[in-house]
Amino acid sequence: MKIDDSLRVGSNEMELVDFRILKEEDGEVYEGIYGINVSKVREIIKMPRLTELPGTPEYIEGIFDLRSVVIPVVNLAKWMGIVEPANAIANSRVIITEFNNVLIGFVVHEAKRIRRINWGDIEPAAFISGSGSMDGSKITGVTKIEDDNVLLILDLESVIQELGLYEPDIDHIPEHMDNFSGLALVLDDSLTARKIVKEAIQKMGFSVIEAGDGQEGLDKLEELHKMYGDDISKQLKIIISDVEMPKMDGFHFAANVKEDGRFKNIPIVFNSSISDHFSEIRGKEAGGEAYLVKFEASSFYDEVARVVRAHMK
Repeated sequence: MKIDDSLRVGSNEMELVDFRILKEEDGEVYEGIYGINVSKVREIIKMPRLTELPGTPEYIEGIFDLRSVVIPVVNLAKWMGIVEPANAIANSRVIITEFNNVLIGFVVHEAKRIRRINWGDIEPAAFISGSGSMDGSKITGVTKIEDDNVLLILDLESVIQELGLYEPDIDHIPEHMDNFSGLALVLDDSLTARKIVKEAIQKMGFSVIEAGDGQEGLDKLEELHKMYGDDISKQLKIIISDVEMPKMDGFHFAANVKEDGRFKNIPIVFNSSISDHFSEIRGKEAGGEAYLVKFEASSFYDEVARVVRAHMK
């Protein structure tokens, strides 16, 4: 799966793999439309021969060997509690993904196309339920497409958390870590991810200001400038930003910051689940001074300290 190189840094666009999951209800078959960021997709393959794993959740179909790498395979319909039509899995595809440095396959009934979507057209899924999304926080965003259909962006990262494949450890603090002071602005649309970063950055001595997306991040900067004026860069020591966020993504946010003379000297570190090399390059082009993959504590502390120290000289 190749990302279109015409995606410009700061364009506030991304590409989604549009895939479908079928649901049978009262004898009728319905098609759900879902999406995942192309940056997280390695490839899409036919259903391989799987080795079952006894004692695992029902939604784990099994494992298989992909070029000497063992890949667990999750049935998304089962994970979401959807009743599949008979024999639906026979013609299914498996989307092989990589995020948080974890490889995992997801069974879908059909992979349709690649869509280019503006983050400004994606609404957070907080309205779906009080938990922040549908069926136990399984949806992170929604966007309208043609024929008045709605595409849902799944929170696939929660699968690897449920499986215990991703357990961030914020307690691994370097023995001789500097104790900093001042403010840090943390952007992430995930309350869980933001909490992890907030706790980590507070351990370094910073006071934290939070934002849920890039637009809110810009609004917070405006508020801080009203308070501190041209001394804002002396007060706000660092910005930690996610990449995938509704309304305005991290790259577009960073491009706006670096184009604004009031804020351009404030260092930005990206902290994302996307672990492909192209995204790291885009992060640097957008003005980031480091690109970290969620969440490896020692790298996080070391890189944040390095960036902050460099701006204290």
